[in-house]
Order: sequence, then C-alpha cells, then structure tokens
Amino acid sequence: MNAISRSAAERLRKAGLVWRPEPGDRFVVLAEALADEVFTVSDMVVEKHDHPTGTILGFNGTTEWALDSVRIEDALWLPREDQLRDMLGPAFRSLARSTTGWYQVLVEVPGRPEQVFDSENPADAYAEALLTLVTAAMS
Repeated sequence: MNAISRSAAERLRKAGLVWRPEPGDRFVVLAEALADEVFTVSDMVVEKHDHPTGTILGFNGTTEWALDSVRIEDALWLPREDQLRDMLGPAFRSLARSTTGWYQVLVEVPGRPEQVFDSENPADAYAEALLTLVTAAMS
C-alpha cells in the first residue's frame, strides 16, 4: 500500500481534516530533527531481543526514550489509502489505473458532475479527491 505524500497530508490538514488518532495510524512529528521519521500509533510496542540463550520479545511503552509525548498539533497524520477511501464515503465511485500508469479516483457528489483526480500514487489521488470534498464542506 502506497503512503500519502507529506505535501498532500499537509494540504488536507490545512483544509480542516481532523485527526482522531487510532492504533495503526501513521504520522510525522513537525520538528526538523524528526522530519524523516514516520511513527505509528500503537497500544504497545513489541521488540525482539536476541540473546545467546534465545530470543525474547520485550513489551515496552515506547522505544523512543527521549520522546515522551507530542501534542497532536505538532504531528502530521499520514492517512492510509483505506482511510482516505472511507472518508470519501458514498462519493467514492472507483479507483482505476490509466493508460499512462497514473491512478485515477472517480467521485460523484449529488447535484455535481463526476470528478476524476489523478496521481502517480493512489493515496495521493484519494487525497486530492478528499481535499476537494473537505474544502467544499468547509465553505
């Protein structure tokens, strides 16, 4: 499954998309030192520890000892394809691959003509479609 681009996630956030974190959600911390690190919300982290006597699975609260907590305002949600598709709701009609190799998301909102959003990345095509719906709902 392809990940949404950071720029698409930023545009969705700016448009007013609200994140209510759930286990499995991916995000980045909006701090330069952590710009390339993608984190996942989890109830628990399990680490494999190899010892001469065998492997032990360690259950930990966090593996990032220096990062105790982050305000949600300082994190950027990177929604997955399935989450983006679910947020499109009944407006979502299809995802297809064009003859050029790009992905196209077709949405239909009652009273409006069908719209197609395309991108090299399917998650970004979903994001562009959702951005249009969120922007229309906020205005």
